[in-house]
Amino acid sequence: MDDKKTTLIYRILRWFVWLFAPKFRLSGEEKLPAEPCVIVGNHSQLYGPIAAELYLPGKKEIWCAGEMMRREEVAEYAFTDFWSFKPGWTHWFFRIVSRLITPLSVCIFNNAHTLPVYHDTRLISTYRESIVRLEKGSSMVIFPEKNQRHNNIVYAFQDKFVDLARFYYKKTGTALSFVPLYISPKRKTLYFGEPIRFDPSAPISEERSRICRYLSDAITDIAVSLPVHTVVPYRNIRKRDYPKNTPLEVYEHEEACC
Repeated sequence: MDDKKTTLIYRILRWFVWLFAPKFRLSGEEKLPAEPCVIVGNHSQLYGPIAAELYLPGKKEIWCAGEMMRREEVAEYAFTDFWSFKPGWTHWFFRIVSRLITPLSVCIFNNAHTLPVYHDTRLISTYRESIVRLEKGSSMVIFPEKNQRHNNIVYAFQDKFVDLARFYYKKTGTALSFVPLYISPKRKTLYFGEPIRFDPSAPISEERSRICRYLSDAITDIAVSLPVHTVVPYRNIRKRDYPKNTPLEVYEHEEACC
């Protein structure tokens, strides 16, 4: 039972999002561990958080940029993260949009199943609150891509989210599992991969690298195993530049030829 208290405005907004956004199916749901885990997916622009909120099963908390939850920080963050890659002549328009969405952002992200994340010392509070929620039976959902290209499916991952498993193990003695998730808006499906478990005996730097590499590769492998379709990338680029889920060697060959 979901006992989180939400405002009427949020419930109305959520209903409209559910009505007009793609309806996602689940594939590989049986791969999710019985215990709370960390689900790591490709961001797929706004589709990832929306799909996680509306369609992921069980209790969950979604790591969300803390700036999107604070009225004074939304506009600058939204423009930089969502629309700064658009052609320069459109920036004036998207700066206005960034300001217009501020009240909606504050309402949505403070009512949804979200935890604020920052890239400074405040991150420790995210770890602490995440551990509390994990102990209460909620899984964490994380979209760790950053603005650094990796391949045609995912961008490179920020790796500090793996530290959550280190803190959780110290607190509970339980090694967390990380589950890869490929989100395909074009196929309207959430694809789960095989989980990987944190190794508390290994140095944390090695675990960050090992787990991020596995998750990135697993999401990529799921994507390229599917029929050809358009991938919605992390960056909000022109739709005509969206990549396909072609195998990496084919994609890289095409890139080299162009």
